[in-house]
Amino acid sequence: MYFNLPSGLHSIVYSAYTLSTLTQAYAAVLKPNEYLDLLSNPDSNDSWNLSSDDLTSLAWNLKQNDTNGNSLLGSLDASHFDKYLPDRRRQVIAPWGDRRTTNADPNDAPATGIVRSYNFTIARSTLAPDGVQRPVMLINGQFPGPTIEANWGDTIQVTVDNNLDNEGTSLHWHGLLQSNTNDQDGVPGVTQCPIAPGQSYTYSFRASSYGTTWYHAHYSAQYTAGLYGAMVIHGPTDNAPYDIDLGPVLLADYYYQDYYSTVKDVMGTDLSKISPLSDNNLINGKGIADCASSGGSCTPNAGLAEFQFQTGKTHRLRLINAGAEATQKFSIDNHILTVMAVDFTPIVPYQATVLTLAVGQRMDVLVTAAGSPADSVYMRSTISSCSRYKQPNALALMYYPEADKNVSPSSQPQTDDTDPCAEADIASIVPSYSISPTNQPERVYEIDITVNRNATGNILWAINNSTFRADYNNPTLQLLRSGASLNSLPSDSNLVDFGASKSVQLLINNFSPVAHPMHLHGYDMFVLAAGGTGPASTATKVVWDGSVTNPQNPLRRDTFLLQPNGFMVVQINSLNPGVWPLHCHIAWHVSGGLYLNLLTQSQDIADTGRGSDLTEGLCGSWNAFTGSLAPDQIDSGL
Repeated sequence: MYFNLPSGLHSIVYSAYTLSTLTQAYAAVLKPNEYLDLLSNPDSNDSWNLSSDDLTSLAWNLKQNDTNGNSLLGSLDASHFDKYLPDRRRQVIAPWGDRRTTNADPNDAPATGIVRSYNFTIARSTLAPDGVQRPVMLINGQFPGPTIEANWGDTIQVTVDNNLDNEGTSLHWHGLLQSNTNDQDGVPGVTQCPIAPGQSYTYSFRASSYGTTWYHAHYSAQYTAGLYGAMVIHGPTDNAPYDIDLGPVLLADYYYQDYYSTVKDVMGTDLSKISPLSDNNLINGKGIADCASSGGSCTPNAGLAEFQFQTGKTHRLRLINAGAEATQKFSIDNHILTVMAVDFTPIVPYQATVLTLAVGQRMDVLVTAAGSPADSVYMRSTISSCSRYKQPNALALMYYPEADKNVSPSSQPQTDDTDPCAEADIASIVPSYSISPTNQPERVYEIDITVNRNATGNILWAINNSTFRADYNNPTLQLLRSGASLNSLPSDSNLVDFGASKSVQLLINNFSPVAHPMHLHGYDMFVLAAGGTGPASTATKVVWDGSVTNPQNPLRRDTFLLQPNGFMVVQINSLNPGVWPLHCHIAWHVSGGLYLNLLTQSQDIADTGRGSDLTEGLCGSWNAFTGSLAPDQIDSGL
């Protein structure tokens, strides 16, 4: 939403949230029990449950284009993937040569010289992913958005046309390190100005890591309206061979209310609305709604995602939690999952029946179809009890070759004994390629996360008592490149300068009773230690005892779940020049300001050659747009 302003006036319209943030006028830091009391609203968890026992018919009432638009994801026509993309020479060997998961740093990409180009158009539409018809935002008319495919070391170029009538936008490439391309990271107010309505911008960056990830809008909570999609980057797979790559499996909680209204509630003073409950849970953009309680236009038995097994073959599934808030528990009835990678880190394979994925996390898993040719079973993703929902269960169908596709599977769910608020024990996840962080980091920085009530009655998140807010018209990176001093930056830019330090250790303390999936841009984090409690109001904050797990080869990933009342200790080899966000990936928490900027190798953040595109192009068109229409920036902007 935008307000008309006199021509030439570029200042942002400040709500009570932004004004109080600028002055950091906190009335109180909430204790865990006080925050939990605010969440005790009448719309409790388990308003209804989708059960596989209730599915007596697999005759879907909506077509693929009604639920997913132009996307084939979730249908049996969805693409499978080869082990790598051929280049113009049609090579018959993998482009990474003799590099293996065990002998090559997964972030030391080969130089392929190949450019993979994509054109994205962002526009509004209407879909019914679970049967409830609602306004959405789509990329190329697809939900989820188009899958980007490349080889390790390729250059990816994506031209984004913003056809939204009254909103800016941007796209972030989750988990890609953007070495020497910090300005392509896609964070408005930090690395770029938003792409103005009617304008376009071409992102260009290397596929510096390999495996599975996703891209998403980073402008407010736009991605929860549908602006996200998978990225498949082919690389070595010697740690866990397989036969068939079934491609992305995107797991996402789902909200019927439009994202702007939800953010407005989250940032408002009606404290019963500060932590919304998701309405449903989807796999590859499909689900089934309870039309009796959903309100509005609803078609029952809309349809579920479907996958095809080949008997006796081993299949790769690329799991992605692309949701707004929910931690997901993933399983397949009667089948064991072999995990081969977490985020962008290939690992020594381990087996499980139920896997935990926090928002932003990915897992590459292998499943061997060891059943009978006529079998069919359910794939399940269930929202953890540590999250906020009305209906937690997402289902999809796994068919063997001779299965009767008109008959519901009789398979039963796996037993889930995993911790609802924590991921797998970090001691059990061992990277295939060993990297040892120094035990004497040059900088150690402590981060305290709190939830606060400010002077106007709004609930805000804070890092070290400071709530973040983006300035879309003056991105932090560009200010620093133009010579601005650190002291001249607004305090709510939440910037910490680590100078030329080559190693930084972060101790992150969670003084709240809820979990936070913490995502760091620009780096894979060494996860050295973690602990916490369940979401109990009386729980005592768990304190790090100084011990380190697997110090010679600790877990590495770009997103890690910080437990309630707990801590996580991470470390980076801080050699990537740039301004790198560290934030909670729960959309409503980053809206509330739970965000920090890490400035690393600040002496080397000079323009990388795209400066004029950003300052004169993106910022020029954005400033022209906001000269008469200033955004009603009701949240942090991210």
